[in-house]
Amino acid sequence: MDRILETELMNEPEQAIAYAQADFNDPHSMFIDLFRQRFPNDRIDGRVIDLGCGPADISIRFAKAFPECQIDAVDGAEQMLEQAEIALRKEHLQGRICLVKTALQEMTLPRDEYAIIISNSLLHHLHDPDVLWNCIKNLASESIVFIMDLMRPHTLLDVERLVDNYAAEEPEILQRDFHHSLCAAFRPEEVEVQLTDAQLESLKVEIVSDRHLIIYGRY
Repeated sequence: MDRILETELMNEPEQAIAYAQADFNDPHSMFIDLFRQRFPNDRIDGRVIDLGCGPADISIRFAKAFPECQIDAVDGAEQMLEQAEIALRKEHLQGRICLVKTALQEMTLPRDEYAIIISNSLLHHLHDPDVLWNCIKNLASESIVFIMDLMRPHTLLDVERLVDNYAAEEPEILQRDFHHSLCAAFRPEEVEVQLTDAQLESLKVEIVSDRHLIIYGRY
């Protein structure tokens, strides 16, 4: 199945609310667990950037898991950041997580380098994946990089099966977006080519579930 592009920014109010209220505990807990497993001997502190933070659930989980980190949570969608602000107030984490509204293509950030770069479910939204890889190269200096994203199934039947398995009880808007996101995601071999072309061969690509892959390492 060829890749089918989807909208880069998720900025519909109903989308943002649906994502903020959805139960992503399993994949988001897996994100933190896999990060710990891939960097077991590293001291996790310093400044972190979360690219494409959405309603900031990953940022919040990361801040709780690694209390010595300060996080800049970046997204281009104002509606998502409004939901993120609500979540930060609820968790009393405004002092450790700074929300930044900017698109990757025109990145304006508080600093030029970060000790840790994380991202969840951003890559498949990008029409041009080089936007993400160039951003990482510009921000990284001996940085830990950890990205988790969806993996495109081989057929539309596989897409429908995954939506039925993991989103059947979710609101229609989440089912629709999950379907579109699976169709827009990359295959592992495609990501490996992207990393080679971007001279990011130090990063590894690994399949971690029937619908997720991770890209991680140091750069």
